[in-house]
Amino acid sequence: MMHTLTRTSTTEMEVTSIRLERELKERLKELSGNQGYQALIRDILWNYVQQKSGDFTPQVSKAEIRATIAATAQHEERCALTGKPIRPNEPMLLGLTVNGVLVPLIPTSLK
Repeated sequence: MMHTLTRTSTTEMEVTSIRLERELKERLKELSGNQGYQALIRDILWNYVQQKSGDFTPQVSKAEIRATIAATAQHEERCALTGKPIRPNEPMLLGLTVNGVLVPLIPTSLK
């Protein structure tokens, strides 16, 4: 889940400054489309914070999974469909989403 989907008013946000290379800024603008590159940067930063704090569980639907690859968990993961833990050395699937992202899945989660 992207944090900025719960839109916070920009008047409630703190102003900060970040220096970006011109090429990076232009590429972010291209990728962000109607969302705006600052909103995209906030989404990326919230995603990073959630991953590093252990709160991150990608949420996808079965319809978003294009293909799967059999795998073995090397570290504890969480199933992107169910949120259930996948323990180290347990079999798992890597699901390729329609957005080209690989997400961890419990093998029975697609049934």
